[in-house]
Amino acid sequence: MKEIKVLFKISFVLILCLVRAGDCFAKTEVKDAVVKIYTVFNCYNYHEPWQKWGQKSFHGSGCIIKGNRILTNAHVVSDQTFIQVRRAGKAKKYTARIETIAHACDLAILTVADNSFFADVKPVEIGKLAKFRDKAAVYGFPEGGDKLCITEGVVSRIEHSKYTHSSAYLLACQIDAPINSGSSGGPVIKDNQIIGVAFQGMYGENIENIGYMVPVPIIKHFLTDIEDGVYDGTPGLGISMQKMENPDIREKFAFSKNETGVLVNRIYPDSPAKKILLPCDIIVKINGTNIANDGTIEFRKGERTFFGYLFQQKQINDFLQLTIKRDNRYKNIKIKLTKSLDCDRLVPHQQYDTPPVYYITGGLVFEPLTLNYLTEFGMNNNSWMMNAPTDLLNFYLNGEPSQARREVIILVKVLADEINVGYHDCQNYIIDYVNGVKISTIKDLIKAFEENNKKYHIVQDIRGYMIVLEVNKVKQLSNRILQRYNISADRSKNLS
Repeated sequence: MKEIKVLFKISFVLILCLVRAGDCFAKTEVKDAVVKIYTVFNCYNYHEPWQKWGQKSFHGSGCIIKGNRILTNAHVVSDQTFIQVRRAGKAKKYTARIETIAHACDLAILTVADNSFFADVKPVEIGKLAKFRDKAAVYGFPEGGDKLCITEGVVSRIEHSKYTHSSAYLLACQIDAPINSGSSGGPVIKDNQIIGVAFQGMYGENIENIGYMVPVPIIKHFLTDIEDGVYDGTPGLGISMQKMENPDIREKFAFSKNETGVLVNRIYPDSPAKKILLPCDIIVKINGTNIANDGTIEFRKGERTFFGYLFQQKQINDFLQLTIKRDNRYKNIKIKLTKSLDCDRLVPHQQYDTPPVYYITGGLVFEPLTLNYLTEFGMNNNSWMMNAPTDLLNFYLNGEPSQARREVIILVKVLADEINVGYHDCQNYIIDYVNGVKISTIKDLIKAFEENNKKYHIVQDIRGYMIVLEVNKVKQLSNRILQRYNISADRSKNLS
């Protein structure tokens, strides 16, 4: 009997060792698929939009998934000019290129032409949406060393959050593991599957070990989107709405205690809901899911998030079923989701991999206002909110698109010359009219200049300040000004 007990103990120990060995082997497979990414980048200069700032370098992390692809963050490789990758534990670097990049959800796919990079590696599978209190491990290459670092944490929150890279409001998972510079793009692993991509951290005097990952629904939406080789984006409704938590507003719209929804305020010009939704409509359901008065839905039992999750899980050109209350009657409507996020923006959020739009005539430099332009007022110490002109900031923070103003066109600066004497200090002016034409877009401005057959060009800003230049002088001397300032063209290539 004693011999049987001894054999049982030995067998149990062997089984335990095999289980642990198998677990370690699985983790080794994940480790082999983790990649360090070396990016050389060069950002556009929005205050002198015909040139760039100069070459810099950055490193991040990624993970090999099926199809010999590397999944990482968009911000790791944005504005890139050259990319190299190296697998964990290896010495050789390989040249990589971007196959697809999605700035809104901060994800990107890289590929390597040399297939030997992927030799003897098992791609990591995409798992399921994490649950509250799930334990997970973050793999990456944070600053402070060149070796792979693995930190463990617990999923502490799953809800919509602002993505720092794009300012998009999307589903995110919070984890109490530090995500520092260099860790971005690394996989968050549970049961040897990817449950997220590490993408940003929260920092502050009283904040410790708070990181965020792009969760599985966002990753799968992105991968499904690009199956046809084209990234279309995450759909947006292009509306302004408000919560209906106050009892008086519910009473005004004849809502009973059991009725819930959100109130539509405006439908923007590029909205896919234009001529379908109306101001004062109340959206009560999307695809059969009730919307609470605080604008949330139950996306999983006992868990709530922003109701936009219901259309953000759709693909561009999918249809959305809405139940609305209009004039105290319920109505079912269908909307084709033809537009991506930010179709409700007057001033775009941060842009990447895209040159600024500009037009120069008579030494006057014009371009549409963007967040890129504003952030350059405090690039060195991130103080742009304090330093940027307040009227420009107001348009970024509060501006709404309309037919009369689809873009905010600004006079960036005046390239000094004899023909524009007296205007050399003009800068950051918001343009309202050119030659009597109301300016809604940069194309309106160009047309107003180039089709003017009068003696003078007259430019007016929103305060009524005028710049007057003789048309013939502008035609004769504009090229001289461009040559003096070593500018190759009077407009950006995207306007040619």
